[in-house]
This record gives sequence, C-alpha cells and structure tokens, in this order.
Amino acid sequence: MFEHRSQPLLDRRAFLRRLVSSSVLGLGLVVLSLYIGMLSYHVFERLTWIDSFLNASMILGGMGPIEQPQTYAGKLFAGIYALYCGLAVILVAGIIFAPVVHRLIHKFHVERDPRR
Repeated sequence: MFEHRSQPLLDRRAFLRRLVSSSVLGLGLVVLSLYIGMLSYHVFERLTWIDSFLNASMILGGMGPIEQPQTYAGKLFAGIYALYCGLAVILVAGIIFAPVVHRLIHKFHVERDPRR
C-alpha cells in the first residue's frame, strides 16, 4: 500500500487520493460503529431512534451515555460498546493519519541519488 524507501516520494495528487481514501475508510468505520450502537440501543433499551443516536454518538465521542441503561442486556452492551469505542477512536485516527505520517517519514528516509 505504501511505497518503499527506495521508491520516490508520491506526487501530490496521488498522495491526496491516498489521504481521501483513508479518510473515507475511517469515516465509514465511524458510521458503521454509530449504526451498531444505535441499533443496539434501540433493540436492548427500546429507545427511540433519535435517543439511540444520541446515546451511541455520545459514547463514540467519549462523553458517556445520556440515558442510563435499565436492562442487563443494555448494561452489558453499553460496557462493551464503550470499550470498543475507545479503541475505535484510536484505530480511526491511525487510519486517517497514516498517509501523512508515512509521507513525513518517507520524505526524510528516501534514498537519494549519490551523484547529486
């Protein structure tokens, strides 16, 4: 996926395409995580869709739930979802910023032509 240090630095257009594709992948993971959270709150806690969205997005954003779960299944889900969301945020940040970090590191380590 990424070029080797013996390969030249990607041109700006290809780099931007890579950055957009990784951002879309990261955003897709966020949307999927939010959907799973909404669906689970709707099923386990019988919350409306808008309340399910609010609770899932608050946990995914690291703020915590608005409505406390009342059922055992809801409490179990909320705990597991909160643990997952903490890791998902780190994963999404890594996916989105990987092309930028790689480009910076590659720029300093690209093998130069010794004749120059």
